[in-house]
Amino acid sequence: MENRREFIRKTALAGAGVFTLPNIYAFNGSPNEKVVLGAMGTNSRGFFVSRMFAQLPNVEIGYVCDVDSNVVDKTVAEIEKLTGRKPKGFTDVRKMLELKDMDAMMVATPDHWHAPATMLAVKAGKHVYVEKPCSHNPAEGEMLVKAADKYGKLIQMGSQRRAFPRIIEAIKELHEGVIGKVYYAKGWYANARKPIGYGKKVSVPANLNFDLWQGPAPRRSYQDNLVPYNWHWFWNWGTGEALNNGTHELDVIRWGLGVDFPVKVTSIGGRFAYKDDWETPDTQTISFEFPDNKMALWEGRSSNGFNSEGYGRGVIFYGEKGTMFVPGGDDYKVYDLDNKLVKEVKTELQEASRTNTMGMGEKLDSIILSNFVESIRGKSKLVAPITEGQKSTLLPQLGNISYRSGRTLYCDPKNGHILNDAEAMKLWKREYEKGWEMTL
Repeated sequence: MENRREFIRKTALAGAGVFTLPNIYAFNGSPNEKVVLGAMGTNSRGFFVSRMFAQLPNVEIGYVCDVDSNVVDKTVAEIEKLTGRKPKGFTDVRKMLELKDMDAMMVATPDHWHAPATMLAVKAGKHVYVEKPCSHNPAEGEMLVKAADKYGKLIQMGSQRRAFPRIIEAIKELHEGVIGKVYYAKGWYANARKPIGYGKKVSVPANLNFDLWQGPAPRRSYQDNLVPYNWHWFWNWGTGEALNNGTHELDVIRWGLGVDFPVKVTSIGGRFAYKDDWETPDTQTISFEFPDNKMALWEGRSSNGFNSEGYGRGVIFYGEKGTMFVPGGDDYKVYDLDNKLVKEVKTELQEASRTNTMGMGEKLDSIILSNFVESIRGKSKLVAPITEGQKSTLLPQLGNISYRSGRTLYCDPKNGHILNDAEAMKLWKREYEKGWEMTL
């Protein structure tokens, strides 16, 4: 058994473009294989990802773009400190994309910018690493799948668990029948976010270009409880907890169940914990029915962080012969039908920490970044290509459409399109600010 597990581990890492442990940055390329990246959106998660990219061998963060000049200055200084090379800073991504020596772009902006920025980049001849969710609405996700094919560029969505060695092993075991036929999965995410209050209409800070911050989104007035993070809870720019975090669990669920698109989606929820400007649900459940008699459930609790099954997030798969539990990191457990623990697998890399809000930690999160640059070099294949990212993003998007329309959705299992519901289909795409329309 140990030999088999070691084989799976090495195979998984090789597939991610990672050849040795614990040095996950190992690369034996030549200088002419350097990948030059531009980083767009480098506050918070984007700052964390930019630092990780900058530390990969033969990768250069040559350019940094953020609509907040203070963020640009901070990121430029950090990258120079890490690498000895000073990136050039921009506030307008369109100017950065004019550069010919930039091979790829990392997108970690607010959600409403994810797909439009990715589209601009591939049109400019750049590969793209885009944080989840890959799109603000279903129409944008479908456009990105077409764009990758039309422009011949790689688009990787930041579904880090697709590259975690032990999760790859867990899904392989599921598909090989470790718990028999898997027919049901549930996932959850819990946090204890505080109220955001009622925003005051105030002057835009001098360091923030709010017009570029809004970019493709229809214009709204600036208020003091929106930037840098609370935009997540406003439909004009954000997508709620279902896409902010649920995308991760639902990606693992879809992967483990071996499904693509649902046939039925139902969601209930609301803003229950506080009264404030928060528009998206702070408490939400989304249920999915899939072909081949399979189903899934996701629960999000933004304002109550009580652990489920001992963890603030995770996925459980239920099968004919037992159960598999996958917490939020790179570990898993297998139980038989008598609830007896028959197998426990722990990561060789670090555990995810609840105090690290930026991700799973550099050793785990860097694997998918290494996979991205190795795929650009032609030495690997993307573990989370846009063809998969679009499907996993669509699941919580359908959940939000069900919630917002107040109805159960019936979907085409070939593409996830909503059937016979013109009202719900109005939320399939969005309105854009004039001049900022996203086009293929």
